[in-house]
Amino acid sequence: MRLLHTMLRVGDLSRSLAFYTEILGMKLLRRSENEEYRYTLAFVGYGAEDSNTVLELTHNWDEDSYDLGTAYGHIALGVDDIYHVCEQLKKQGADVYRDAGPVKGGKTVIAFVRDPDGYAIELIQND
Repeated sequence: MRLLHTMLRVGDLSRSLAFYTEILGMKLLRRSENEEYRYTLAFVGYGAEDSNTVLELTHNWDEDSYDLGTAYGHIALGVDDIYHVCEQLKKQGADVYRDAGPVKGGKTVIAFVRDPDGYAIELIQND
């Protein structure tokens, strides 16, 4: 077994695709529309679905926002130069709400950014 994807419901697919592809550097891997049930699926990631876990962005055409709830935590991405990445994210208008720095009580360097729908994304410095 392997983890295939994580799904997030998004209110504005164009805005979310721009964030994940233009700001976080993912690729749009595939997209499909279901006119009968009024939704679009867009799969994004850093590599092919057959060998990488990807993110499924689901846009229900009649919804423009969602209650994130209290059970959702975050998506985590490994980065090579977290301080540079955070600087670039800020320059592109991303909401970096926890600047890069060591995790409390540890040495791992992390940061947090929000996507356009408010989902938390943890950035973790690669070793």
